[in-house]
Amino acid sequence: MSEQHKERHEAAERTRFFLRNLVRGLIWLIVIVGGYFFLKNKYDFSLSDVLGPVYDQPVTIFSIFLASEVIFGIIPPELFMIWALRNEIVSLYIQNIIALSLISYVAGVLGYIIGSKFNRTRLYATLQKNYLGRFEKHLNRFGGFLVIVAALTPLPFSGICMLMGTVKYPVKRFMFFALLRFVRFGVYAYIVWEANIL
Repeated sequence: MSEQHKERHEAAERTRFFLRNLVRGLIWLIVIVGGYFFLKNKYDFSLSDVLGPVYDQPVTIFSIFLASEVIFGIIPPELFMIWALRNEIVSLYIQNIIALSLISYVAGVLGYIIGSKFNRTRLYATLQKNYLGRFEKHLNRFGGFLVIVAALTPLPFSGICMLMGTVKYPVKRFMFFALLRFVRFGVYAYIVWEANIL
């Protein structure tokens, strides 16, 4: 296989991997956002009923989101974007989305630090065995491109960042690629806002 043909093949592999995960993300977005607004309109359902007094406590909500993002995104970010709609004021919504984006970015940086500083601990070995190991093949195949995919799709962002830390991926490049997390939140937040006003 010639070098040029090999490069084309690798580029095609990266594109397929990215598109596959992007489609998964869009499907989840449709299911979560569509499902929420369907329940809201048909059964008068709202997050305030589920969250109770916590609903009007942004610090608590942001703390829950940080914990979720650090623990590999156990709660979909789209639910927090729906919560950000609570006042239906554009400026407040934008502020909340920026805060959520920043929290997610910081969670990724924390993941990188954990991976680089604690990758020889027993706790990390357990994480690697039970969760992170399945993503190592993608890291070996795609390198830094994996951060881009994780930033823009449902791949566990902080988990991927943790893997990047273990291999001591260049910090500046990592932090630059991770900025795409803001792009994902911006696009998804716009879709959530538009779905709310339909």
